[in-house]
Amino acid sequence: MVAEAASVLEIPDPWPGVKASWRRTLSVPSTSAVDSPGTRHEWHFLDNAADVAATVAATGVQPAGTLLCVHGNPTWSYLWRTLLSGATTGATATTGPWRVIAVDQLDMGFSERTGTFRRLEDRITDLGDLTNALGLTGPVVTVGHDWGGIISLGWATRHRDELAGVVLTNTAVHPAGFSLPPALKLALHPAVHGWGTTTTSAFLRVTHGLAQPPLTPDVRAAFMAPYRSVSRRAGVGNFVADIPATSSHPSWSALDEVSSGIQTLGVPALMMWGPKDPIFSDRYLRDLIHRLPQADVHRFEGASHLVQEDRDIATPTFDWLAKNLVGRGHVPAIPEATREAAYSPMLAELDARCEDTSVAIVDMAPGSASKVSNTLVNRSASWAELARDVDDLAAGLADLGVTAGKRVSLLVPPGITLTTLIYACLRLGAVILVADAGLGTQGMSRAIKGAGPDFLVGIERALAGARLYNWPGIRISSVDFPGVTGSSKRALFNVAATVPEIMAKGSVLRRSNPASAFTPAAPDDDAAVLFTSGSTGPAKGVVYTHRRLAAMRDTLKATYALKAGTGLVAGFAPFALLGPALGATSVTPDMDVTSPRTLTAAALAAAAAAIDATVVFASPAAMVNVVASEAHLTPEHRTALARVELVLSAGAPLSEPLLAEVAQLAPNAAIHTPYGMTEALPVTDISLDGIREAGVGNGVCVGKAVSGAVVAITALNPDGTPTLEPSTAPGITGEILVAAPHVKARYDRLWITQEHSAAIPGWHRSGDVGHFDDAGRLWVEGRLAHVITTPAGVRTPVAGEQAAERLPEVSRAAVVGVGPVGTAAAVVIVETVPQTKRAGLADTALAAAVRSAARTVDLEVAAVLCIPEMPTDIRHNSKIDRAKLAVWASRLLSGGRAGKP
Repeated sequence: MVAEAASVLEIPDPWPGVKASWRRTLSVPSTSAVDSPGTRHEWHFLDNAADVAATVAATGVQPAGTLLCVHGNPTWSYLWRTLLSGATTGATATTGPWRVIAVDQLDMGFSERTGTFRRLEDRITDLGDLTNALGLTGPVVTVGHDWGGIISLGWATRHRDELAGVVLTNTAVHPAGFSLPPALKLALHPAVHGWGTTTTSAFLRVTHGLAQPPLTPDVRAAFMAPYRSVSRRAGVGNFVADIPATSSHPSWSALDEVSSGIQTLGVPALMMWGPKDPIFSDRYLRDLIHRLPQADVHRFEGASHLVQEDRDIATPTFDWLAKNLVGRGHVPAIPEATREAAYSPMLAELDARCEDTSVAIVDMAPGSASKVSNTLVNRSASWAELARDVDDLAAGLADLGVTAGKRVSLLVPPGITLTTLIYACLRLGAVILVADAGLGTQGMSRAIKGAGPDFLVGIERALAGARLYNWPGIRISSVDFPGVTGSSKRALFNVAATVPEIMAKGSVLRRSNPASAFTPAAPDDDAAVLFTSGSTGPAKGVVYTHRRLAAMRDTLKATYALKAGTGLVAGFAPFALLGPALGATSVTPDMDVTSPRTLTAAALAAAAAAIDATVVFASPAAMVNVVASEAHLTPEHRTALARVELVLSAGAPLSEPLLAEVAQLAPNAAIHTPYGMTEALPVTDISLDGIREAGVGNGVCVGKAVSGAVVAITALNPDGTPTLEPSTAPGITGEILVAAPHVKARYDRLWITQEHSAAIPGWHRSGDVGHFDDAGRLWVEGRLAHVITTPAGVRTPVAGEQAAERLPEVSRAAVVGVGPVGTAAAVVIVETVPQTKRAGLADTALAAAVRSAARTVDLEVAAVLCIPEMPTDIRHNSKIDRAKLAVWASRLLSGGRAGKP
């Protein structure tokens, strides 16, 4: 594959993570225009060729290829040490070892100081000179970081015959219409440049300080080692000076050549990104995604510029190489439930009823819940009006530049405006991004920046957030800004247009060209990115194609016999969006949909009365408050609720007593609790009668799979990890697997997370744990992340929590593990009745009662703690944050102050 042209340096191993056998030097003839003919330069690089040779000798498996790793400024080949060490450890009969060559660019690291100013064109040529001297042939995968990214891509565009793939970490190939980041502007300023980059080590120290978490002293010393003197830092300063900020810069043409050239590479690509990077932010990632649309992308939330130091990039890199460039051998058959279902577009029902003058959607007037016969006027739209408005808005959005594949962030509360926006985007093939305010400001900001919308439509509060947090996207207001004050706001929020303006323009365009038609989106094009609740870490974007979104609609129709003419009260935001696709007349109650507990019984009843509702869908937290506020119902309210035929509640488990109270409010309704997740909703379903029939067991009984879905369990190993072997046998506790036509297409820009979730082909790994009973019903026992690996074996939390909550002194309980894997201790944290005022150890009597209750479900409890109020998930107020409680309990039990979790 390569010629052995470099000699091994017999020197000690001074840097953590680097073998002495990797360090090599080679004298290379230069063809760069900046050098005189006959010039040779001494290169230093790290090369694991000896490790590869040993692996080949031991296994007989030939190398898979070569990774050519190029560092940026002001690092050196040390940056790639984890790739060098991981390249041979994963070699198997089907995946050979990878040779890794990590170069020190000339004037950088331990390579020669040439005394010349080397520009981008020279550095691309230099790298080609080195690979020619090494006799490097394909397959080669380039790996780049920082300004090494564009140099590696420059080599790739000029060595297409050898190129097999591209791996990029935080880098940029073009200003992409933006000015330089402030940090680079400062570094280029004449008053700062020489001092900051060369005379002192300030630029190095600032760069190294970007690591999250901070570098250890020995690693920081290793990064500083080649740059201890002013003379050895000249390349650092020259690298900064060669940044082409404008088209007049000498390196602009080389930059432009590479930036356009990579769009025709056509090889597999992987991008791993630290979004906290103050230099190469997400806007550069979005530019690269546009230029390399085939790329797999993973954003490591919380990681910064030195993403190689912040996160493990070696494992995903070699996993990606094995999947894309080597192959994994036998692939098991996928379940029948994942096969394509009959496809009918999401707009089919709306199009079929485009002349129907009956009511399609109602917006409840604020404050109207107190009366059923409203003196306040509710806003409504007929099917014909909705269809007209959707097409007018679609035409106007297209005129503004919203086209197929463009991403549109919708920060508008459920109602007629949001519904019209959603279906207009679906009409155009644009991708809707839905991240609700329940994520909190920080969570929303992470989600929106990560998804990278091209357009952002919002209410005034959302536009203020966009300005404050610099959210991407051309900004559109959901309402007009009238008068002088409105003009000021429009300028302040940098609003390009408003929804009423766009709709009016679209109406004119459609009247002037009535023959124009929209091109339907392809079934497997992306339709929506919906964000998870963030209950187990930063919210994840879940991508649905048009086919999978339609399959969700069809599953709901088939499972609950929903049909045209159904009146749907959507107290759970996602279902406010599905009404027109289901053919249902829909209404969202007078509530703050980002805070489910604001739904009152009166508001629910008033919404039901407004459309003669037959179906109600609300979250568990909303149902808790509905039951609590029952006393405010009038006879008219109760009459409206008595007409309801079906009540659905999903998002977290509901207790039988609570469901029984809901049944009293809607005495003629069947009460159902679907189980599902953002990635697949619904998965299973159970009725109140079914819950009573199942009785008490280990976990929460969620029933059987819904129409078209298949559920399985993969058993757990003693360390709590899943075996990844699907089973439907009863009595096995393990991770819950789901297969269905309406399961997500993938996670958005989270390639590693997606690979983890799809580790068993055809199945989605839910992250929940549970088991089947002898009747084939699924019981959910908690989250995989919350499994406790005790000396007595694996234990799940829900059974212990339910046992504690049956005590009269306990209102809510959480079971968490404290301690290392295999020896963890179970700790029960409780909210007491009456509520305790201070957190701490439970008294002797309560602790004994909780321990005794836990033993009935085979759980030995090490400690019982009391807390005034449980921390809950920021969006689903009924989900207890066990991860936060585990950290708090560990701190408290090790002698720390109780404080708040």
